[in-house]
Amino acid sequence: MKRLLLLGDEAIAQGAIDAGLSGAYAYPGTPSTEILEYIQHSKYAKENKIHSTWSANEKTAMEAALGMSYAGKRALVCMKHVGLNVAADPFINSAITGANGGVIVASADDPSMHSSQNEQDSRFYGKFAMVPVLEPSSQQEAYDMMHYGYDISEKYQVPVLLRITTRLAHSRAGVVVREVKKQNEMELPKDSIQYVLLPSNARKRYKILLGIQPSLETESENSAYNKYFEGSDKSLGIIVSGIAYNYLMENKNENNFSFPVLKIGQYPLPLKMLEKIAGECDEILVIEEGYPMIEESLTGLLGKGLKVRGRFDGTILRYGELNPNIVASALGIKEFKPMQVPDLVVSRPPALCGGCPHIDSFKALNEALDGLSSGRSFSDIGCYTLGALPPYESINSCVDMGASITMAKGAADAGLVPSVAVIGDSTFTHSGMTALLDAVNDKSPITVLILDNETTGMTGGQFSPANGKIEFICKGLGVDERHIRVIEPLKKNHNDNVRIMKEELNYNGVSVIIPRRECVVTLAQKTKEKRKAAASK
Repeated sequence: MKRLLLLGDEAIAQGAIDAGLSGAYAYPGTPSTEILEYIQHSKYAKENKIHSTWSANEKTAMEAALGMSYAGKRALVCMKHVGLNVAADPFINSAITGANGGVIVASADDPSMHSSQNEQDSRFYGKFAMVPVLEPSSQQEAYDMMHYGYDISEKYQVPVLLRITTRLAHSRAGVVVREVKKQNEMELPKDSIQYVLLPSNARKRYKILLGIQPSLETESENSAYNKYFEGSDKSLGIIVSGIAYNYLMENKNENNFSFPVLKIGQYPLPLKMLEKIAGECDEILVIEEGYPMIEESLTGLLGKGLKVRGRFDGTILRYGELNPNIVASALGIKEFKPMQVPDLVVSRPPALCGGCPHIDSFKALNEALDGLSSGRSFSDIGCYTLGALPPYESINSCVDMGASITMAKGAADAGLVPSVAVIGDSTFTHSGMTALLDAVNDKSPITVLILDNETTGMTGGQFSPANGKIEFICKGLGVDERHIRVIEPLKKNHNDNVRIMKEELNYNGVSVIIPRRECVVTLAQKTKEKRKAAASK
């Protein structure tokens, strides 16, 4: 059998392709980005016309995948955990519409917030929507779960949520792959109003969703991804999920303990297995990456009186990702000594790349705002968020995608005039356009800087849906074209750029400034590709 060395993200992508995928939709976000990139670079995917595209945001990606499913084809939608917030409306409702062709929603969580605003746990969305959730513990399971996930999605006609975390997404392992399954033929839903969520039909669909819950619970009880390992020492029972299973096994191999272990890889939780381990053991230790979801569920499922240790009682820290040392400590085993970092290694915070166009934009903005009270710049999520750090210290907020414009509007409503919004080109088309419309409708005295580096830079230089469209979008939303100003953020243009910014800061209405210069990283990549192409001729 063929064996490939794959990242967890790549195993998901290859698994989807081999399971008969027809369409994949995503918005880039670490640690999920490599899933769609792998499909886009796949020779097989191109030859077999597997559709793969970067969507404007996670909501549109989810809806496009739902449309692919409507036509009877298998679809994959990928995002990071906070992206699932953006996609929540269609995701929750897709459990009620159901799926025709199989749908898998891959959500990559980021414990320890390596590149995120929070540590939220996507499993709660799956529980909330009442759909099956799969949580692989290895790259092989991630691959295999794609085949299984599509099968149960079509068997029960519901979407399936696949939850991974950073450490699995970005580590490699050997994966045994299967023969490729043919794509589904196009077939529309047998129920012509299945996807029509008028209240009268939605109530019927919701009852159908409730009606399959016992079957989904049975699937979990019989799942190969939920395993009970017997143990002779009943003083402790261990319930472990996802990648945390590897940390447990590392400790077991070192210390050879013999506690019963229940490994969870599929939800809803398998009640009979939970009852078995709770009935056999004096106390339970729950080891799970993310929020204490399993731990919290145990009392409700099994009743009070059960002695449970985990994140709630402080046995395991409530924050941060797990590792073998943390698990060793929870087990009462002497912790491994962490590698000592030499004193000569100095911590280096992230910084804008040398030559980044945002540097010149921030320098001009700082000078334009000089003389005004501080705290007027509301920003967003992207490379430019690094403008909050020295030496620029140009921005004062970063909450969620698109929040810069609406926060600037709200601050202006409160009397903070002028207020400035700083947003990137891709983030603007992701969720800034509706915010700008609100500001235009309210004639808010704000100045919006749309930093256009012509790419989605922070996640690796993916295509930006805003390319070549920003001025037209702003004009279409109602911004006075006299106050849509395009500047080139270069040192030689500094004085002119400061002058333009001051002019727009003094305008009593919505103004948009577009500092436009290509990202230095993607520019270097293009130059390298051109040289390579020229050399090959």
